Amino acid sequence: MSVQQHSGGRPPSPRSVLLAEVAQATQRLADAGVPSPRTDAEELAAFVHGVKRGALHTVKDADFDARYWEVVARREAREPLQHITGHAYFRYLELQVGPGVFVPRPETESVVGWAIDAVRAMDVVEPCVVDLCTGSGAIALALAQEVPRSRVYAVELSEDALVWTRKNMEGSRVELRQGDALTAFPDLDGQVDLVISNPPYIPLTEWEYVAPEARDHDPELALFSGEDGLQLIRGLERTAHRLLRPGGVVVVEHADTQGGQVPWIFAEDRGWTDAADHPDLNNRPRFATARKAVP
Repeated sequence: MSVQQHSGGRPPSPRSVLLAEVAQATQRLADAGVPSPRTDAEELAAFVHGVKRGALHTVKDADFDARYWEVVARREAREPLQHITGHAYFRYLELQVGPGVFVPRPETESVVGWAIDAVRAMDVVEPCVVDLCTGSGAIALALAQEVPRSRVYAVELSEDALVWTRKNMEGSRVELRQGDALTAFPDLDGQVDLVISNPPYIPLTEWEYVAPEARDHDPELALFSGEDGLQLIRGLERTAHRLLRPGGVVVVEHADTQGGQVPWIFAEDRGWTDAADHPDLNNRPRFATARKAVP
């Protein structure tokens, strides 16, 4: 069959230089073990050329920017995509991120989705929400945006992380404080409707198995928590109980390998009820919830 017959009388369109380079970059990133090589290659191309991913085909061959290969090399070395582009997407937010702050992950979006549904279901006019270990501010900002009448408070210990938190929260109505999550917000004791946290939960014994993007670039303070990874969560259990009103809810993200362990931390004899685990989009246990018992 001739080309004329095959294409309905028109020769095939030549492939753009940029799309050909993206294909090569995809292979390089795949060979380097990057989990989503095609997506990352396209995101980097869009970043360098100042277009949306869906508009890469509109970049003229003469406008191809050789700096593309510089950022591909950085990603090939497993520098996080978000550090290279300077931003991360989370639900309906675009956040500024970089060295010193934990990059929000897609799995946390489902944790926040559950929390938003829980707050909306409460018979409270202006629900009070506290985000412990806020990092980039992703969780607190999403709750403030999607539950407009909520009063949202957030705390972060790390000064390096707070550089980014403050940028992201500028102009928002989230009240941000610097401090230790275990002793935060004594002025809110017994008044909070929902406490949420994505704390560090990786066991120190698993350091070598952590993806390079996290191990080499995310702050250790946001990753590791004792020999079993549950050290901080045990402390946050007491913080949440102190902050919540009777009937208030706590939501804590954890590793999928910790399913079944975290709900036991929120035990009935410690003043909790309805402790349960919940799956992420891949049906792996991802976060635990519990309700402060009503006397």
